[in-house]
Amino acid sequence: MPADTTSLKFREKLGYGLGDAASNFFFQVFNLFLLYFYTDVFGLAPAAVGTMFLITKIVDAISDPVMGLVADRTDSRWGKFRPYLLFAAIPYGLLGYAMFVSPDLSATGKLIYAYATYTLMMLAYTAINVPYSALMGVISPSSSERTKVSAYRFVCAFAAGWLIATFVTPLKNILGGGDEETGFRLTMGIFAVISIVLFWICFATTKERVHPEQESSDIRSDLRELLGNGPWIALFFAAIFTLTNAAIRAGSTIFYFKYYVGDDGTPLFLIFDKTAVFLSVSMFGFIAGLTMTERLCRLFEKRHLMIALTLGNAAAMALFFVIPPDQYWLMVALGFIGALVVGPTTALVWSMYADCADYGEWKTGRRTTALVFSASQFAQKMGLAVGAGLSGYLLSVFGFVANQAQSASAIMGIKLMFSVFPAVLAVFSAVAILFYRLSDDKVSQIERELAERR
Repeated sequence: MPADTTSLKFREKLGYGLGDAASNFFFQVFNLFLLYFYTDVFGLAPAAVGTMFLITKIVDAISDPVMGLVADRTDSRWGKFRPYLLFAAIPYGLLGYAMFVSPDLSATGKLIYAYATYTLMMLAYTAINVPYSALMGVISPSSSERTKVSAYRFVCAFAAGWLIATFVTPLKNILGGGDEETGFRLTMGIFAVISIVLFWICFATTKERVHPEQESSDIRSDLRELLGNGPWIALFFAAIFTLTNAAIRAGSTIFYFKYYVGDDGTPLFLIFDKTAVFLSVSMFGFIAGLTMTERLCRLFEKRHLMIALTLGNAAAMALFFVIPPDQYWLMVALGFIGALVVGPTTALVWSMYADCADYGEWKTGRRTTALVFSASQFAQKMGLAVGAGLSGYLLSVFGFVANQAQSASAIMGIKLMFSVFPAVLAVFSAVAILFYRLSDDKVSQIERELAERR
């Protein structure tokens, strides 16, 4: 069927972006606070948490590509992908809340509860986020329009991320009255309701415009052609390195400020402690960087831009290793600069995934949009799991003991997790992107030829 090439209205671009805001009310909490919640609040051993993060990815290894295959074959009056935003939102919100309920169980019971709720939540995350991500690949046939949509998406994502980074610690302190278990539970209850509503708004304001004819429904052919998509393979490995670095750094943030900088929760500004102020300012840097995406894309190739920004972020992270604990405002300034540099990369990479879907259709005649995005999302979730798992193991190896003064070895480990380790992984990600061979001119050619076919 011919694709609708109309420029997207502000309402639809914003509506699509609100879907990622919905995701981030849980995603950012998991990145920044879940390891801390499990160790310092729920009372699980760091190594046990690390093992859980890794083992549960076996489920994702199956569920992510399966969800992509299912979504690609969905046919409803709402389209292929939008129905999942409507029907999976409530399970997503309820399971995210359940992770932070903190029932009074034995040590073994707590670990079983963590495994069960975390695994179920990741399945719900897959059921709603694979179709949501794939929706960007069919919201417009134009690569430039998709880049604009991607920018809106991540402005909303980072705006939600800013709310999380800024308000989780003061909210859980205020709502819990000093009881972190109660504080986290009530905070996540609020976030669950917000997430459900935002996903429904996303469903109501978006439209699917790309409707390619699918010659057959051969799953093995779809998988074989995905593995033959060279640009996607490069992004797959880049995603693993990037999200591993992000998980290690984000997961170590609260430990870095609590145990190295000495943040005891005392408000630095109004109700915000040092951790909240640092995260808030950094998130402003992300958002500011993200708003520059479209302008930078007019000046530089996506691939070259991704490599340069990724290396700049690596340098900023590495510098944290040499900053003494009493130089808090230097940390804040460097955090802002690093976030400003890396901000455009998130929108760029999702736009590049959509270009990979176009490339696959152009090359083979088959479009597997959801499979491209679901397999990419699996790579990201694998990176997050490996990073979070390594964080748990590293804390254990360096001798971390929750809620106590830390040894010199533990402090060194926390510093490395916040600076050097993620910086090295960011360099690996930049190397992987070197193998992404789709130039902007090639993408334009593919776009024209696909338009003619449709």
